[in-house]
Amino acid sequence: MTYDRTVRLAGGFDDTVTAVREALADQGFGILTEIDVTATLKARLGHEMEDYLILGACNPPLARQALEADRNIGLLLPCNVVVRRDGDATLVQALDPSTMVTLTGLPALEPVATEATQRLDAALNALTG
Repeated sequence: MTYDRTVRLAGGFDDTVTAVREALADQGFGILTEIDVTATLKARLGHEMEDYLILGACNPPLARQALEADRNIGLLLPCNVVVRRDGDATLVQALDPSTMVTLTGLPALEPVATEATQRLDAALNALTG
């Protein structure tokens, strides 16, 4: 089962993070959380790794609809978007919203997942120009 939607970009990490924030905002997503995995592992474990950032993106109307369908869905929110270096490229990865439907088996989540997928795909497509 594939659970991600991924684009590979030639741009630098910092420029890609800025572009991802803008593309998500254009689709109605705000960033609720931000985890700099690279800095955290360096500070806590002394471990060196490539640039790796997790953005917790939320589209409030979609989150409300999902929570109305299933209060437990908060376990899968916000939508995580990862920006990470992969060799000379930068990957942008989003959790496939259909995972909510697959995991819960709730048909009421299908319209939410469909719209979230369209919006995330539009954001990812905006990055590839």
